[in-house]
Amino acid sequence: MTDSIQKAVSVGDRARKIYFWGIGPIDAQRCDFARVKLERYRESRMLLHLSTWLEVEDYLERSKGIILPIGSTEQHGPTGLIGTDAICAEAIARGVGEVTQALVAPTINVGMALHHTAFPGSMSLRPSTLILLIRDYITSLARAGFTRFFFINGHGGNVATLKAAFAEVYATLVDLNVPMAEQVQCQVSNWYMCGAVYRLAKELYGDQEGSHATPSEVALTQYVYPEAIKQAPLNESVAKGHTIYGAVDFRRRYPDGRMGSNPALATPEHGKQFYELAVKELSSTYLEFLGAASSQG
Repeated sequence: MTDSIQKAVSVGDRARKIYFWGIGPIDAQRCDFARVKLERYRESRMLLHLSTWLEVEDYLERSKGIILPIGSTEQHGPTGLIGTDAICAEAIARGVGEVTQALVAPTINVGMALHHTAFPGSMSLRPSTLILLIRDYITSLARAGFTRFFFINGHGGNVATLKAAFAEVYATLVDLNVPMAEQVQCQVSNWYMCGAVYRLAKELYGDQEGSHATPSEVALTQYVYPEAIKQAPLNESVAKGHTIYGAVDFRRRYPDGRMGSNPALATPEHGKQFYELAVKELSSTYLEFLGAASSQG
């Protein structure tokens, strides 16, 4: 089927009518469908949930690494999607997987966001729950033979819990006598802290980047889901600089959910730039992680 898709795309660029998958002539609109189909096929080859166990077994013959996108399901101001953190992490992780030919695990969509739960629609795991979830995810994969776990993170509130979870993982795998337990290594990389991403955000937005519901992350979601771009009035004055405590206190101090940001500056074109910069940098980081781990092993 892959050859047929490629042929449809190739011929479709030169003619209005082609023979497609043996079912007769089609027009340019269906050639566009074929192009999308090919892109999705290329991407699907590196997604764990679209693989078979035989394919994973073959993959483990050449690599012990896997990418795990993790985000959050929480408010992102009046115009930001509730799934922003997970959307960004997932899109970038899939891009890195395609570039590096690394397997990408299903996205962890709900993270540690207790301080956002006074806003409707926000969901959270407690830190203790997230630690157990990470522990069980990695334990399952480590038993299969994976030893390098590269988390691409889209939510700052996950960082401390992830690092605690890694310590729990290392101890648990040894206690369970999982084969190669002492070879297991975990790393978290925050896409929004990539050097090139950070510099571009400062160049485009300056101090209006803020620290939550930022134009950079909103721009990336606009690039990934242009059909879901939102519009809403934004106050010129926006709260910033307050210490984060509980959910009720957070909403009182940050009433519209933004933290010093102006997401009205976001555009899908900006989002494409952030996506490409993050994929490039994190692809290098992932390969360095594998290389360093291999040299130590």
